[in-house]
Amino acid sequence: MVQEQVSYPVSIRGELTQPPAQGWWLLKWLLAIPHFIILAFLWIAFVVVCIIAFFAILFTAKYPRGLFNFNVGVLRWTWRVGFYSYAALATDKYPPFSLKSDDDYPADLQIEYPEKLSRGLVLVKWWLLAIPHYIVVALFQGGGEGGAGLVFIFAIFAAIALLFTGKYPGDIFKLVVGMNRWSYRVIAYASLMTDQYPPFRLWDD
Repeated sequence: MVQEQVSYPVSIRGELTQPPAQGWWLLKWLLAIPHFIILAFLWIAFVVVCIIAFFAILFTAKYPRGLFNFNVGVLRWTWRVGFYSYAALATDKYPPFSLKSDDDYPADLQIEYPEKLSRGLVLVKWWLLAIPHYIVVALFQGGGEGGAGLVFIFAIFAAIALLFTGKYPGDIFKLVVGMNRWSYRVIAYASLMTDQYPPFRLWDD
């Protein structure tokens, strides 16, 4: 079973080729700790890169290719860890410690490099234009005060179903991947990586 977004410049891949182990998800918070620590530092660098890219786009209409590739890698790493852990719980294959794409891993993320970006949009798209999407993504991923979002809740529902039936519900898988897809589109747009406004939909098929 595969869900893949293909028409928007931000595409995520998630494959549920076989059901994960029935109770393994209870320990994944512990197993993912090394990734969470590294990602905390990578996301600090991600924000710094966004600031640098803001000024680069404002003056040159281009996102420096090396910085772009780095931020794509951070998003890719984050998605793989989320797919393994509590953004999907859809695989037991441990995520690689890498920013690079890996065809052998069941989750991946790609963003098309824009040859030119709008100098005007860079001033407003990351805050004003993205506000409607921020509201939706907050619902999907959870807001402040430690509130759980729909992605986490549905992933736990799927894990409980897996625990008792040995099967990951296909409809929940499609929904979880769709909500993550929407979220990563918005992150990429707000991070100045594309000028194409994210569509208000979970999937394109």
